Amino acid sequence: MSKIRISFAERIEKLPPYLFAAIDAKKSEVQARGVDVIDLGVGDPDMPTPAHIVAALQKAAEKRENHRYPSYVGMPSFRQAAADWFAGRFGVDFDPASEVVSLIGSKEGIAHMPLAFVDPGDYVLVPDPGYPVYAIATTFAGGTPWKMPLKAENGFLPDYDAIPAEVAAKAKLLFINYPNNPTGAVADEAFFLKTVEFAARHNIIVCHDAAYTEIAYDGYKPLSFLEVPGAREVGIEFHSLSKTYNMTGWRIGFAIGHPELVAGLGKVKTNIDSGAFQAIQEAAITALSADQQCVREMCEIYRGRRELMVSFLTRAGFTLKSPQATFYLWIDNPAGMTSAEVSSMFLEKAGVVVTPGNGFGAAGEGYFRISLTVPEVRLNEAGERIVKALKV
Repeated sequence: MSKIRISFAERIEKLPPYLFAAIDAKKSEVQARGVDVIDLGVGDPDMPTPAHIVAALQKAAEKRENHRYPSYVGMPSFRQAAADWFAGRFGVDFDPASEVVSLIGSKEGIAHMPLAFVDPGDYVLVPDPGYPVYAIATTFAGGTPWKMPLKAENGFLPDYDAIPAEVAAKAKLLFINYPNNPTGAVADEAFFLKTVEFAARHNIIVCHDAAYTEIAYDGYKPLSFLEVPGAREVGIEFHSLSKTYNMTGWRIGFAIGHPELVAGLGKVKTNIDSGAFQAIQEAAITALSADQQCVREMCEIYRGRRELMVSFLTRAGFTLKSPQATFYLWIDNPAGMTSAEVSSMFLEKAGVVVTPGNGFGAAGEGYFRISLTVPEVRLNEAGERIVKALKV
C-alpha cells in the first residue's frame, strides 16, 4: 500500500520549539535517574479551586439544558456577571451584550485576535520577553511580530519612542501584559495613558492581557488598562479565571472593551469554536459574584511563598526585589552564565526546574524565572537545594 508524503504547513515549520516541552524532556531525563525533581517552571496554581465554585459546577452540570451547544459568545448571564465584576473591581461600566465576550480561557481570545484584525504584511507589536502566544498567533495570521524589548532600566515597560515610524505605521495590534509574565513588573496610570496616546496616534488596537490583576500583595491593587481616559476607544482587555480562582483546567475567561473589537473576536469564535460549556459558565458566575475572600487568602499564601523564596535567593547571593504582583520571580543570572546554563545547572545539581528567560524571547536572556505555584514545604526544599548548589 502506497503512503502519502506528509509535510507540515510553513506556519508550523516556523514555530520555535515549545519552551515547556523542552524543559519537560530534560526533567524526565533527570527523574529517570531517580532524582526527586521540584518543578518551579510552569505557572500552574497548585491550590484547589474553591469549594463553592466546584459545588456550583456540580449543580449546573445536572441541568439538561447545559449539555447542549452553548452560545458562541457566552451566556448573557455570564457576560453580565463579568461586566458587574469589572465595574465593581475597576469602576468602569461596560455593556454585557456588546462589549463582553466569553472565552475558552484568555489564551484562546488572545490567539484569535490577530485572525480578526491582522492581514499578511501587517506588524503586531509584542513584548520581549513575553507570553509566546502573542507572536505565534501573529505568525499564524500572516502578520509579522515586532519585538519590543522590556528592559530593567525602564521598569520592564516597552519604549514606544524606540519603535521605528515605518513599523508603527504598519502595526495593527499592540500586546501588553501587566502585571507582567514573566518579569512580575507592574504598570502605572502614566504608562497606560502613554499607551493610549501612542495607539490613537498610529491607529493601533491595544490588547491588554490582564490575567494577573488579582494576584497582588502588600495592599497593591493593579490597574485595568481600561480605567484610563481614552482606553476604551482603542482597546480590549483579556481576563482569565485561571489564576484568580485556581481554574486553569476549566478554560474560562472573557474579553471586554471596544464593541467593534469584541464583535470582531466574536465573529472568529462563531466560525471556529462552539463556546464554553455552560455549566462552567454558571460556576464562573459564582466565582465572579461571590465574596472574594478566597482570592485574598490565596494571595496571602503566595505572599508568604514569595518572602520565603526571596530569602533563599538572597542567601544564595542573588539581589532581587519582591514583586508587587504575579506569582513569579524574575532573577538575574549568576555572572558569566547564560539562561540555558542556569536552568541546566539547577536541574542537574539541585533537581529544581526553573525557566530560562530566553524562552520568553531574546530580551529575556540574562534572567531565569521561578514560579511560586508549589506548596511551601516543597518550596522550602527547593530553596535549600538552590543555596547548596551555588555553594558547591
